[in-house]
Amino acid sequence: MSPETMTLVAEPAIRAALLEDMPFGDASCDAVALRPRRARVLLIAKGDGVICGLDVFERAFRLLDPTARLVAEVGEGDDVAAGQTLGAVEGDVRALLSAERVALNLLQRMSGIATHTRAMVRLLEGTGIRLVDTRKTTPGLRVFEKEAVRVGGAGNHRFCLSDGVMLKDNHLDAAGGIAAGVAAARERAPFVRKVEVEVETLGQVAEAVEAGADIVMLDNMGHDAMAAAVALIDGRAEVEVSGNVDETRVAELADLGVDYVSSGALTHSSPILDLSLKHLEYLD
Repeated sequence: MSPETMTLVAEPAIRAALLEDMPFGDASCDAVALRPRRARVLLIAKGDGVICGLDVFERAFRLLDPTARLVAEVGEGDDVAAGQTLGAVEGDVRALLSAERVALNLLQRMSGIATHTRAMVRLLEGTGIRLVDTRKTTPGLRVFEKEAVRVGGAGNHRFCLSDGVMLKDNHLDAAGGIAAGVAAARERAPFVRKVEVEVETLGQVAEAVEAGADIVMLDNMGHDAMAAAVALIDGRAEVEVSGNVDETRVAELADLGVDYVSSGALTHSSPILDLSLKHLEYLD
């Protein structure tokens, strides 16, 4: 995540998390840390996984103490092991105490998603299929969760509704069908945006292709039906598979020859990577 993105998109979310955690100050910190004092605390992994969100982690402390810094011993996207010291945070002890939970929550969440994503990506290695995420993200945390997917090795689908045209079942009902929906999108949407159509039957596949869809999403279809759909499309549109895609199902999709597999599980069902801050000591 670039510094510019951090400032424009991510930083307000970090500020909101800090405000949520201490709207009227930090009673525990105020009781034991009465004045500014430089200190250091170690970041330690409690599980194996992929580390992601180091800049976000550091920024949580720097918003309370601009001089705080993370002295990292690992880089973004590195594999880490349980018990490994990943670095140290240095800064005003009050910032270290007060921002600890917010910083860890974000780092753990992002690292957990990156870890899960990397495992899923490996199941598709050598197939030419691109694993992508969805908009099934935690409200307010999308920028962090989609960045974690990217660090884990998968791609980002639409970041938001402004990014592209995806005509799902309700859109098609509203438009009066697939042909009408695609025609309306071609007329009204910016020409640089692709038009994707979600389908559930082979009949709808044929309609979407004939209507000129750029991408056909095969939603919750059986394996044989998806194979037939790929043959029917025959390269006239890109093909995406979606619907309850987890580790078990993604391995079953490898032989279909589709372009994309999208998985909401990357963001809505990834466990955290357990991390902790320990062994705080004063530096003066």
